[in-house]
Amino acid sequence: MNLAANHLPGTGNPPLTRIREVFEAHRDTALRLRTSTAAERIAKLKRLKEAMFANQEAIREAGYADFKKPALEVDATEILPVIAEINDAVRHLKKWMKPSHVMPTRMMVGTKAWVQHEPKGRCLIISPWNYPVNLSFGPLASAIAAGNTAIIKPSEMTPHAAALMSRIVREVFSEDEVTVIEGEVEVSTELLSLPFDHIFFTGSPAIGKVVMAAAAKHLTSVTLELGGKSPTVIDESADLESAAKTILWGKFTNNGQTCIAPDHLYVHESVKPAFIAACLKVLKTVYGDDDAARQASPFLARIVNSRHTGRIKALLDDAVAKGATTLCGGTTDADDCFVAPTLLDNLPPDAEIMTEEIFGPLLPVIGYRDLDDVIRKINDAPKPLALYIWSKNEANIEKLSKQTSAGGTCINHAVVHFLHGNLPFGGVNNSGIGAAHGFWGFKAFSHERAMVRTRFMLAKLLFPPYTKTSERIVKLMMKTAV
Repeated sequence: MNLAANHLPGTGNPPLTRIREVFEAHRDTALRLRTSTAAERIAKLKRLKEAMFANQEAIREAGYADFKKPALEVDATEILPVIAEINDAVRHLKKWMKPSHVMPTRMMVGTKAWVQHEPKGRCLIISPWNYPVNLSFGPLASAIAAGNTAIIKPSEMTPHAAALMSRIVREVFSEDEVTVIEGEVEVSTELLSLPFDHIFFTGSPAIGKVVMAAAAKHLTSVTLELGGKSPTVIDESADLESAAKTILWGKFTNNGQTCIAPDHLYVHESVKPAFIAACLKVLKTVYGDDDAARQASPFLARIVNSRHTGRIKALLDDAVAKGATTLCGGTTDADDCFVAPTLLDNLPPDAEIMTEEIFGPLLPVIGYRDLDDVIRKINDAPKPLALYIWSKNEANIEKLSKQTSAGGTCINHAVVHFLHGNLPFGGVNNSGIGAAHGFWGFKAFSHERAMVRTRFMLAKLLFPPYTKTSERIVKLMMKTAV
């Protein structure tokens, strides 16, 4: 069947009946892919990788058209993570697919058992606008490695990236295996009404709850990669220069529109002035001497649209109106979707920026004297996607690590755990459910099927009619069962 209409940019939402046709077209393919080999899956992954390289300039152009994103930033944050994900799967897929044999317990003497990873089937990937290519094709690589079909619903807020991904998918995959369906809320709602076998959603906790509620109607499994207010703690022993350079890189890449970006900083009062001075020096070196120079900088992306620009400006205005101090930045330009990199001090506790996820280039700097107070504040808030610790004090590092909870943590670094293919990436509670990347991505799109094969039948000792011998056997098993 011809599904090309679902890929055309700028045509509005596809007919809802068309979405169901696409979903049904994936059914037979999903059944067939249950017996797909590692070689078949690897071949598809390699074709996707080749298409990424072939379209590198087009991906750069889409990133600039949607965000004014610097070309190198597109390479590093959109293309590189997908290539790394594909390479990891290609290298390890045969091992991942092999049955994992397990030893019998005492109760299972006489059996052979193993765990077999099988494809979940028809999968839905709902991707966000902040890293549209990365957060669409990264999960897609995992879905393909696990042997599934996939429908991708990209964000309508990055139309150039969505249109490009549609074209790439058409060139690489058959239409009944991977399909990109563009559209707005009505399209997402219709997709979420269908009984997918797995849904992989990346976005805000608020929409994550909507996705989870829709999935619950079909008991569909979900992976939710959400967000949250990721705190950073800088104690009195930290390397301030390294912290300033790294934190500002993590914060202002993509102009703050990163789910794992440092959201706010807790800085020990004894080093706070020196840390702020180090940050101001970094901003001048990287982006220019003032807000006008930073708006003209080729290294700073824009906010995705005027609505989000207004949302960030409202957070800034509210904080300042309630007494916050602007240490630098503070300039906004709605027509250019520009918000200057901004450091804020003296944040009042009732400022909206203290509870709302910022997702923009505003960085509150909060002084502290007692680390226990910081831990209490972190634990009083919803569990974040990331926690960053800057310290040379092992006792402080251990205390922060053990007495808080977060999806992931970097010690003397920021955001790089996303790129570590041998670590699970995901949140906890409000910041997400499930994990992705590498083997964890493969597992997210796989069902771990328990397999038991009998060699000789001991279970018949428990069959009725029950006797005194049966009773003695059960009592003995209860004492020794492992």
